[in-house]
Amino acid sequence: MKKLLLVRHATAQPESAQGDFGRALSNKGINEATELGQKLKNNGIIPQLVVASSAQRTQTTAGIITDVLQLPKPQLNTAIYEASEQTLLKAINAFADVNDFTAMVGHNPGISYLLFTLTGEIRDVLPATAILVTFEVNEWSAVSSNSGNIVYYISTGQTA
Repeated sequence: MKKLLLVRHATAQPESAQGDFGRALSNKGINEATELGQKLKNNGIIPQLVVASSAQRTQTTAGIITDVLQLPKPQLNTAIYEASEQTLLKAINAFADVNDFTAMVGHNPGISYLLFTLTGEIRDVLPATAILVTFEVNEWSAVSSNSGNIVYYISTGQTA
């Protein structure tokens, strides 16, 4: 069985001199990411690996979560930034099978669309949301449309 924790980055600053890619987390977002990591830890939801978009806000969110969970630093994947659900699914299909539980920290609308593609379910994916999806497969390459089941959902973020 493979398990995927989909995470949307925490609340970011509205603007950055470096453009959208360089937007940092707000103070609120730092608190959200810390709370999200703590809730994951308290519920025993601890992935073996965290893969994140290389945008500043996702790197920071993933870094806070890995610190709280005492995991290695997140691996960065530039393809996750502004990715479609098809691109995100290709990234998942390329995960190393040695890890049965991987987290992906990304952006909306891609994370929401991917969640629907994988599970057929529509959920609010606010900033600082994590959704655990399980798959009855042994290889990441076998993860496909409508093959996943949501088993855990948490959101520490709020609408603006």
